[in-house]
Amino acid sequence: MRRRVAFASGLVLLGAAATVAVLARYGMEAVLAWIAAWRGAAAVPFVLVYALAAVVFLPDSLLTIAAGALFGLARGLALVSIGSMLGATAAFFLGRTLARDWVHRRAERWPKFRALDRAISRHGFWVVFLTRLSPIIPYGLLNYAYGITTVRVRDYLLASWIGMLPGTLLYVYAGTAAANLTEVISGQTPLGKEGNILLWVGLAATIAMIGLLTYFARRELTRELRS
Repeated sequence: MRRRVAFASGLVLLGAAATVAVLARYGMEAVLAWIAAWRGAAAVPFVLVYALAAVVFLPDSLLTIAAGALFGLARGLALVSIGSMLGATAAFFLGRTLARDWVHRRAERWPKFRALDRAISRHGFWVVFLTRLSPIIPYGLLNYAYGITTVRVRDYLLASWIGMLPGTLLYVYAGTAAANLTEVISGQTPLGKEGNILLWVGLAATIAMIGLLTYFARRELTRELRS
């Protein structure tokens, strides 16, 4: 089993290296332009790029917003959710196998990591969920860091998926709104006054919801780390 996980981790690293090489040569804008031109068949490439970008710590906010603009709210949310979970899963297993020593060295530099590890040993699912809502460590590093904790794989995957959904929804919706407003301004899709109001009200409501969730998650996470 360990050999198979290590082999799969090696393949992920190769894919991530290839992604970095492509992005370094053509840039993220060129990749997104290609996806926009072939969006009907670009779902799988988009998910793979998103997942591999997460493995190599590339910013995911631009890709998430682009998903809303390119694929719409429902499809964009689904694709980003799949891509982010694939990336989080790959980094998690890399942290438990090939990159374990490297993650240990990095974890020693995080003042709150020991407290986080202790909290996970008591309430694994709950702590992972809270850190996804209000991350104390950046998303990319957090994926690797959980690989060297005692959290169960099932708890890690389910809590990560649920915890990342609100933030994903916010960015995808923002991309959808931006795309629609751009079309309105250009005169391609005249949504009218009511349509514009609904776009802005929906975006404001989404931001407010995420803000409240983040606030309560940060408060509960602080309690867990202090206990």
